[in-house]
Amino acid sequence: MSALVVYESMYGNTRNVAEAIAAGLSAHLRVDVVEVGAASTNLGDIELLVVGGPTHAFSMSREHTRADAARQSEHGVVSTTIGIREWLQRLDVTRMRIPVATYDTRMEKPRLPGSAARAAARRLRRAGFRVISPPRSFFVTGAQGPLVPGELERARRWGDELGLSIRVANVDR
Repeated sequence: MSALVVYESMYGNTRNVAEAIAAGLSAHLRVDVVEVGAASTNLGDIELLVVGGPTHAFSMSREHTRADAARQSEHGVVSTTIGIREWLQRLDVTRMRIPVATYDTRMEKPRLPGSAARAAARRLRRAGFRVISPPRSFFVTGAQGPLVPGELERARRWGDELGLSIRVANVDR
């Protein structure tokens, strides 16, 4: 059994959350963590898909919001080609019933409406994927981070919960 964690990240915070989720999943499944620009749109025979990205302008990033993030960064950004919005549009949906979970990173304060994770979950559900967990948000202290203390441990625990639910579901089949 295997899981795939696909992430989009500007300043590295969402990547760090992806790696923490994968660490939790790895107790139950073989896990690959892939930056969205390098992710295949053919999902093969994975048992779980986890998709994450930063919340930009109340939703998933767009080309212009990624360009703004790159201009604001002194060190460049992690995801330089496409975001999860574009990847989801290209996704091969021949195995649509794959269990999926989504997450985002967003500023802790002020708590603004909108969520990249909720938008991604909605898109995946409409495409026929089986969303197995409410979308999760992991918080950063400012636009460029860092993550709020304790968020990586919370992400690892969520990954462990997701992996356990997939393992239990497969045993029950």
